[in-house]
Amino acid sequence: MELNPDILYRNSHRLVTQVSLDFKREIYDHINWKPRIIGIKGPKGVGKSTLLKQHIRETFADDSKILYASLDHIWFNGNSLDDLIEYHYIHGGTHLFLDEVHKYENWQWGIKNIYDNYPTMNVVFTGSSMLQIGEGNVDLSRRTSMNTVHGMSFREYLAFEGLLSWEKVSLEDILTRHVEIATEITNKIHVLNYFTDYLKHGYYPFYKEDTEGFNDRLAEVCRQVIEQDIPAVTEVEYATIQKLKKLLYIIAAQVPFVPNMEEIYNQLETNREQGLKLMDLLERAALIGQLKTKPKSVKKLSSPDKLYLDNPNLMYALSGNPEIGTIRESFFYNQLSRVCKVYYPAKGDFLVDEKYLFEVGGPGKSFEQIKDIENSFLAIDGVEFGRGNKIPLWLFGFLY
Repeated sequence: MELNPDILYRNSHRLVTQVSLDFKREIYDHINWKPRIIGIKGPKGVGKSTLLKQHIRETFADDSKILYASLDHIWFNGNSLDDLIEYHYIHGGTHLFLDEVHKYENWQWGIKNIYDNYPTMNVVFTGSSMLQIGEGNVDLSRRTSMNTVHGMSFREYLAFEGLLSWEKVSLEDILTRHVEIATEITNKIHVLNYFTDYLKHGYYPFYKEDTEGFNDRLAEVCRQVIEQDIPAVTEVEYATIQKLKKLLYIIAAQVPFVPNMEEIYNQLETNREQGLKLMDLLERAALIGQLKTKPKSVKKLSSPDKLYLDNPNLMYALSGNPEIGTIRESFFYNQLSRVCKVYYPAKGDFLVDEKYLFEVGGPGKSFEQIKDIENSFLAIDGVEFGRGNKIPLWLFGFLY
């Protein structure tokens, strides 16, 4: 039974006209909206759908030639993406904004069809952080301008709250000018209280919809990612989905920890190869982070030296009352890994860009473990500003 696409156009108009333009993720201004085919990928809940609707509302005064549609809409149970593309084209459509493309089987062929057969049609699509546009039978990498959206940094959270507007700070500037920068920022706001709030709920913009129910909703997001998004992107059996849930629970209950891999494989009733693949899936889905020594081969999966949940918000949602040391390390790894290469060092907590060594801790943390090592630093929680090679932890949230 065919469904009239008018329902998609009505939904599109309603959703676009109702989206707020009060705040836009910073990446909004860095996306090149000109290419014919634009892809935006990222974890569930970081605001990809909102980006699309904001761009439509701000850019197109007349939306008669525009369609925003989520590919998990019921319309697609009885109709194909190709049907929609043809309908939109013959009715004068020029732009398609396709949300949640990974929910539609063989979506890559639909995008390729547009590129090859509708030269006047422009497409922007969003999908899971796991999207691989250069794999499979359809290689979209040459046709698509790809963008990645992460959760909000601490800096962006402050802007989202209307508390502080501040430019990104490079790692080099943090290492050499942190006292000056931190003093300027703390003269404007009492940053530590807001930092605590950010760790609990500030990574995902949807916290504003229901702060009290945020942890429950985030836990539900994790379930949806494992049960729906991962199977939509890669072929997994039901038993694998259950093992992914169990693995996430194991990690949430213990992070950060130096894992006993054999024990984990035994708990999952699986072998090393499959266990590493499970961890890789969770990492690609932006649910966990794997800290490793510098790999000898980028092609082979290797065991992690330390495991984390992807960000502190997940720790509060899945672990209940996580340890403060765990939160600190998770935050540091999350923020640094967005802009740098971060490895597990022989000494200390983190090796950044193969050059800088960091220990993370509270106000009483000392250099004892990394003393006399060149380019070694302490990232200290609970202080507004530091001194010398002691740097306030929160300032690393201004890197992106």
